[in-house]
Amino acid sequence: MALTAADIDRFEASRHRLEAIAYRLLGAAGEAEDAVQETFLRWQAADLDRIEVPEAWLTKVLTNLCLNQLASARARRETYVGQWLPEPLLVGDPMLGPADTAEQRESISYAVLTLMERLSPNERAVYVLREAFEYPHREIAEILDVTEAASQQTYHRAKQHIADGKARTEVDATAARRIVEEFLAAATSGRTEPLTRLLTADAISIGDGGGKVPARAKATEGALAVARFLRGVFKPAEAKRVWLGGTPEIYAWTANGDPAVVVVVKGDVVGVMCLEVTADGIAAFLSQANPDKLARATERFAATDHGEPLFEAF
Repeated sequence: MALTAADIDRFEASRHRLEAIAYRLLGAAGEAEDAVQETFLRWQAADLDRIEVPEAWLTKVLTNLCLNQLASARARRETYVGQWLPEPLLVGDPMLGPADTAEQRESISYAVLTLMERLSPNERAVYVLREAFEYPHREIAEILDVTEAASQQTYHRAKQHIADGKARTEVDATAARRIVEEFLAAATSGRTEPLTRLLTADAISIGDGGGKVPARAKATEGALAVARFLRGVFKPAEAKRVWLGGTPEIYAWTANGDPAVVVVVKGDVVGVMCLEVTADGIAAFLSQANPDKLARATERFAATDHGEPLFEAF
């Protein structure tokens, strides 16, 4: 069925919201865009005269497409090489969605997106729709074809799973830059002690190379072990520069609302390290180096006035 200009405009008015929902559900920008495009095709084929509330219809279709995608994604991740982490989005990316409330900002943080991997597909959908987009349980129940009571129970269960693993502290852009600068100064000092002082006792470091970039197969745990590992990461070595194909430029940035270290080589983002900050120090370093998950970050970086790097590594 051919769409009118008004029909297309109605869909486009919801596109950013749909992409933000899909990204939170899937943890991957490309997959989110594909889900939204498939939703558009369903919209194009539908009898639009029978759709009373387009926003609700589109959200229901998109959410169910994402739930199906999550089921297959879990199977793929069983054979994924090394640790799996979401795709990071740099500050200003429209796919990050609303950030007006603390709950909305928290729902997009890299640490929380990683924790959401613990949830079942339905738990993840309820958590995202309620926490990030403030849908009432009545509407969530209609989207997922469950009772309102079931939606409420699923939400509380999901929220508990997320709360069990985090104690995140919100920081503004100025504080985020200061934290990154302090971390980099310690990491490049050549000594373990300055870095250890910035970390919580149970600090953890996880890296995702996707089998394409060297990354530890298991997480590094404990302040001393993490400090030693990160000191090695930032230790100058000609071999690193040769392998990367140039001298890395290091920027203090914000990704998914978290303080982040962005590593750029010849204009391409080759690594994003998000720092999870708590009242007791830095609790986690979540590093994305899989090039398949950095293309959007490179596009965003190129379109942004990124200024001068803090320093050039190696």
